[in-house]
Parts: sequence; C-alpha cells; structure tokens
Amino acid sequence: MDREERRLHAQLPQGSHECRSTETAMGTSQQNSKRDSVREEGHSEISTFHRPKAAGKFLVNSGKKLWIRGVTYGTFRPCTNEDHYPDPTVVDLDFSQIAANGLNAIRTYTVPPRWLLDLAFNHKLRVMVGVPWEQHVAFLEDKPCAGRIEEWLRAGVRTCAGHPAILCYAIGNEIPAPIVRWHGRRAVERHLERLYCAAKEEDPDGLVTYVNYPTTEYLDLPFLDLVCFNVYLESQDRLKAYLARLQNLAGNRPLLLGEVGLDSRRHGEISQAQVLGWQIRTAFAAGCAGAFVFGWTDEWYRGGYDIADWDFGLTRRDRQPKMALPVVRQAFADVPFLHRKSRPRVSVVVCSFNGARTIRDCLEGMSKVEYPNYELIVVDDGSTDSTWAIASEYNCRVIRTENRGLASARNTGLKEATGEIVAYIDDDAWPDPHWLTYLIETFENTDHAGVGGPNLPPPHDGPIADCVANAPGGPVHVLLSDQVAEHIPGCNMAFRKSYLEAIGGFDTQFWTAGDDVDVCWRLQERGWTLGFHPAAMVWHHRRNSIRAFWRQQRGYGKAEALLERKWPEKYLPAGSMTWGGRIYCKALERALGIRSRIYHGTWGSATFQSLCQPAPSLWQSLPLTPEWCLVILLLAVLSALGLLWGPLLGVATILIAAVSMSLVQAVGGAIRTSFPTKPRSRLRRIGMHALTALLFLLQPLARLSGRLRYGLTPWRFRVKVVPRLPLPRRLRFWSERWREPGKILQSIEGVLRAHGAVVSRGGDFDRWDLQVRTGLFGGGRLLMAIEEHGAGKQLIRFRVWPWYSQGGLVAGMVLAFLAMAATWDEAWAVGMLLGAMALWPLGRTILECGVAMSVIVRGLKRLWPAGAF
Repeated sequence: MDREERRLHAQLPQGSHECRSTETAMGTSQQNSKRDSVREEGHSEISTFHRPKAAGKFLVNSGKKLWIRGVTYGTFRPCTNEDHYPDPTVVDLDFSQIAANGLNAIRTYTVPPRWLLDLAFNHKLRVMVGVPWEQHVAFLEDKPCAGRIEEWLRAGVRTCAGHPAILCYAIGNEIPAPIVRWHGRRAVERHLERLYCAAKEEDPDGLVTYVNYPTTEYLDLPFLDLVCFNVYLESQDRLKAYLARLQNLAGNRPLLLGEVGLDSRRHGEISQAQVLGWQIRTAFAAGCAGAFVFGWTDEWYRGGYDIADWDFGLTRRDRQPKMALPVVRQAFADVPFLHRKSRPRVSVVVCSFNGARTIRDCLEGMSKVEYPNYELIVVDDGSTDSTWAIASEYNCRVIRTENRGLASARNTGLKEATGEIVAYIDDDAWPDPHWLTYLIETFENTDHAGVGGPNLPPPHDGPIADCVANAPGGPVHVLLSDQVAEHIPGCNMAFRKSYLEAIGGFDTQFWTAGDDVDVCWRLQERGWTLGFHPAAMVWHHRRNSIRAFWRQQRGYGKAEALLERKWPEKYLPAGSMTWGGRIYCKALERALGIRSRIYHGTWGSATFQSLCQPAPSLWQSLPLTPEWCLVILLLAVLSALGLLWGPLLGVATILIAAVSMSLVQAVGGAIRTSFPTKPRSRLRRIGMHALTALLFLLQPLARLSGRLRYGLTPWRFRVKVVPRLPLPRRLRFWSERWREPGKILQSIEGVLRAHGAVVSRGGDFDRWDLQVRTGLFGGGRLLMAIEEHGAGKQLIRFRVWPWYSQGGLVAGMVLAFLAMAATWDEAWAVGMLLGAMALWPLGRTILECGVAMSVIVRGLKRLWPAGAF
C-alpha cells in the first residue's frame, strides 16, 4: 500500500452514527428469530470458555499461552435495525469457515450484538471488540462531545460485559495524526486514559487496548493492558526492524498487530498471499502475541459507502477463497516458528548458592520449556541448605562444588556443557516455555556472540517485591539499537560456547555480581556483538524485604568497584559507570521525567512519527547517583560549621535544595508507578508508593556503601608513579622507519593504559589527540605532529600539557575565600578547617596533573628508548 493510500486509510471515519438502515422490516423479524435460536444454543457451553489474561509479553488462557490467529470482520452495510453485521446465517457460515482455517479470533470495528458473540463462542473464536466514536474529528474541542464519547464507550462495553468470547476491548483505532497534533499529545493521552478507566469500570475482567499506528507511535499509554498497532509494511526487513522497535515501546506488555495485509486489487492475489505469509511469520518471530489479517472478506462498508476499489480480504465478496487463505492458514499453523527437524543443542546452566527457596520454581519452569534439544545443568556452589536435594528431583545434571563464587560456578557449567550454545538463568528465575526457541532463532539468523532477553517481575510476589520491582537498581538490559545490546543481565543470557571459551570464560574475581557486565565488555572488545530478543523472557523474583534489597545493592556496589579496577575507562571520575546505549529501566525514566520531542516531519507529514528523547542533563541525573550522597554530606558538614560561624548557615539553603532534588525525584518516580496487583485500599496504595519512594532514596546509599568499602571513591588514585611539575612540555623523536600516524597513537595509548592511566581519544572538534585522566580533578593531554623527511624517515613532535577540572578549582577557591573570611572574623577553628578543605582539591589537582604528565613522558620515552631531543 503506498503512502497516500495509507493516509487515506488512517483518516477514514469510523462509527455507528454514520450507518443508515437499508433493509425491510420483514428481514428484521426473520433475523431476530435466528438470533434467539443462536443465543439459546450458545449459553450451554459459555461456562467452559475462559477469558485470556496478559502475562508478560504474551496472553494466557487457563495458564496456557494463547496465540492470537485473527482476522478482521467488517464493517458491513447495516441492517434495518442498524446492526453492522450480515444475517446470522451468513455470520455463522463465515465463522465456521474462519475456524476451519485455523483462526481463533476476529476483530470488529463496531460493538457486536450478543448473538454474534454467542456465535463466536460456539466456534471457539475470541472477539476483539472495537468501540467506535468520533475520533476523526476534533473531539476535544467540545466538552459535551468528550462526555458523549465516554457514554458511548460505556454503553458498548456494557453490552458485551462478562461474555467469555471477549478477547479485549479496543477503545479507539488510529486517531488521525493531524487530530492528535491539533489537540496535543498529552490531552489525547489523558482522554484515552479516561476511556480506559471507563471500560474497566464496566467490565473489570476485560483486557483493554488502543489500536495505534506508526504515524502516532509517540502516544505514551502505559495504562493499557496490551499494546496494539496496525502496521502495513511491504518490506520484510523493515517490518522486522519496526517490530523490534514496537516491542521495546511495549515494554513488559504483549504486542498485538491489529492489522496486517495487502490489497490484491493493486498487487495481485499471488503477491497478497506471499506478503501475508511472511508478515505473519515475521510478527510471531518478533515475539508478537498475535496478529489480525485485514480482512476476512473484500466486502467492506465505510463512511456510508460500499468500498469497491480495495480488495484486502482473504475471501472475495461472494466468500470464495483467495490464494492467500491457505497461505495464511499454514503461516498461523506454524506459530510461533516453522517446525524444524534439527535444532542446535543448548546447555542451560543454573548456578545456585543456598537457593532452596526459589530453585524449585526455576526447575519447574525449565521442565515446561518447549525446545527439542537441550540439557539442564545445575551447579550447586557449596550450598548449605536443601538446594542439592531439590535439584536431584528433576531431570538435570547436578554438579556440587565448594563455594567459589558465581563466576566460578558459571565456568563449571561452561566446562561441563555439551551444547554449542550455553544459556544461563538464575536460580530465582524461571523461563517462558519458548525462551530457548526465541534465543536460538536469534542465534541462527545473526552472528551475535551472545543473546539476551528481558527479565520480568512475577505479578504475585507480594507488596514489597512489587515496590522493589518499581525501584531503580534491578537487573536491566542496555541496548545500542532495538536489536543490538551493550549489556544483557546474567539472569537471562546465552552465548556461543566457542566465543566464551575464546575469552577464557568468566572472571572468577566476581563472586556475586558483575561477571555478566565483564563478559559482555570482553566479547565486544573482541569486535563481537550481542543481540536482544524481547520475547526471550524470564520471570525473575525481586527481593522481598528491605534488608535483602539493601544487601543486593551493596553487592552491586562491590561489583562496580571491581569492574572499575579492570575497566577504568568505562567509569566517570566521580565513580559512575558510563554506557553507550540506552538503559531500559522504567524506574529511572519515571524519576528523570525527561521531556521528549516529537518528530512530526514538515507540516506533520512524516509517516513514522516518533519520540526523540534527549540524554538527561547533569542536574537531572546527579540526584540519582551514589556520589550525590557525598555532596549532601559535604553540604551538611558546612552547614553544621554554621553553628560556630554564622555566615555558613547560608549553606543550609543549598543543603535543603540538594535534599529536595533527591526527594522530588524519588516521590515523582514513586507516584508514577503502577503496580501489577492493585492495592485493595487507598491507605495500602499510599503505603506502597511511600515504600517505593524510600527505595529510590536507599538504593544510591547502598551502592555508595559497597563502592566505598571496596575502594571505588571519587578520590581514588590508581597510577603509582612519581609526579613531576605539571608544566607544558614539547618533545621530539626521530624515526628511521615510517609509521602511520594512527598506529603511533594506538601504540602510545596502549603504553599509557599499561601504566594504569585512563586514556580517552580526542573527538572530531578537539585540538588534542589523547587525554590521560589520573583522578577526579586533573590529568594531561597530548598532541602529535609528524614531519616527513623522505626515505621513510620521520620527525615526530609531541606537545604535552596539563588539564584540570574547573569545578575542582572553583570549589577550592570558594572554600579558600570562606576560610579567609572566617579567619578575618576570628573564627580560627572554622577558618583552619575550611583552609584545609580548600587545600585538598587544589593540592589534588596539582598532584593529578603532575602524575599524568609523568605517565605521558614515561610512555613516550618507552616507545623511543633513544630519547627525545
């Protein structure tokens, strides 16, 4: 479908108010009698058909995964009583043919009468009920109009409420982009949230969604039970890439495709069949919970007219099948993947230390994994509880070792693995039945060294675990793009065994955490990549007590300290880790409250309109870092000195502002939290929000405690060389052998790193080539120039000079000024203390610059032993 057709499709009006009666009263009486008979037949089996629920990225029915194999149905020319559906006999035949072709759901665009729901139930078809309203006009311009829309929606949902054939309610479908742009994104989002709440009030057990499309992709609707999009893309690669994007937007919710299809009138029936085949397979391979083909028949009525120039149906107007119908039937039969006779062998490794409380859930989940060729290895890392006894009850190999830490246990599993893929899952997590299938599908279609997926908190772990799941500090993935990862968490990761062996496995210094970060960085250092599949999900228990949460975060702080010693270039001077990709953590996003911009295109004409999220500013992100706690401590000390010297009491104002920044972000992040199990009372809900805010404040404190205990401090000093005076220097070296400038700088970079310095390369706009950082306040920079003297001879010139942190100098000067002022007022003790505090950043700056200069000069002389001249 070309762009103009797609835009027309988006703007076509929907709604019952546009349909008019065209048939006779005699036809109406005949239909009523048929509906009555259908209703009586349907009621006998209604009690055995259960409604689906959303469970992570998928839908489940009675505990079993439900794949939605759907087709749209309607809209049709209305009957005399303004029903938008054919005669019940025709509908019954349609539903019989739909079910016979392996489909299990239909999507309607108008509210179906009960007799149609009964017919759908009789044929075991679920119904996605579309509730039409005036979404093609500026519906928020008139307040009574918004009220009428809610009344229409309530009436429509009330008509269907409680029926077991209901799949979900669609409270809207493709609000045109110009209308959303006119009202503003926030206003439309609030309107849809009101409609969602209204639908839930009328049918609390019903799932509710809104059917979006790429042109208004930017609508943020976190309250929906599942995410639904209409997507018409005629390139398989583009569809695959776009579905990966939609999955990341959907987060922990199921993604459903509300419409896929192709017009056979313009493209031909052969092309329609081919495109629908790969559209369906691509959708399920991308982890979608289901898809609806648009539509069942070419018969289509919109805006008061029969649409005669579009033929999207799987059947013609006379219900004769097209070539696409058997193709669609086969594609849906292959859900979620085409069956293959052989699959690569996978070794699943579960490492456990005293995990008796949760490992049974893990092994029970593994027993339900639907993958034909895998082995399960449990490594008992010196447990003193019943872990070994529980594991022995299951079909797995149990290996017992003395307690040597998590990384060592992972290496034990790697050594014992017989599969070409080694997958790791924590003992407090359990996998989705298709976990391995999605992981291996990604391995087979890419050359990634490792692949991971999301880890979701179980919905019924208790109120404290729910609060922990909504606080920062949990295991999250970091993505460079929608399909390429920078980090995959250890509770859900898989690697090619040969690649893990090539880097020597896991680093055994990491006893409880950090091993996954280290192995990801080492694989990428080799030039290999990591993949991510949003449907390769595991359920991961969160800590269920504040004490356990504190201990976990302290352990993460220790791991960060160990990682910083090994990867100093990955850390900022103050001690925070840096990432090149996006951290997918909802708690951080809520707390930061970053204002995004929408890409509309010129005059709002872009087909794909998305949110552009800038990186958080320094002042937005600082209050969430452990180092901010040290800033608050320093301000508190200065404020306390105000008891001895009055002017310092003014620092209390800054202290209050600093504490307020942390409190505002913590409360803001907690208020925006939605819990999977809604609290029964208002008091309980307030208590859970308050606990979540407390966890926002405790998390950086616990991380800081772990960091400081193991040496990751802002004042750390890793380089052990004698400093020299931090004065600019120029050096020259003669070379009888020609070397490429880039190779020379790489050699210098390697020598400097060997000395323990943190080295960074100059950017596109920098007037230096390499920068050495030796601490928080200072370092050195190097600039190289080469003179070519013929016959491969070169004169290599270097300019070396110190650089310093302006913030450190400003802090030192301010403290020095305060020290002089206190001394002038004869507050000798305060003056001496402030003077000592002022000398520290100034002295550290001189020391760090001197060490950096010494490291650079030593490194250059090491490369050119003949010396400079």
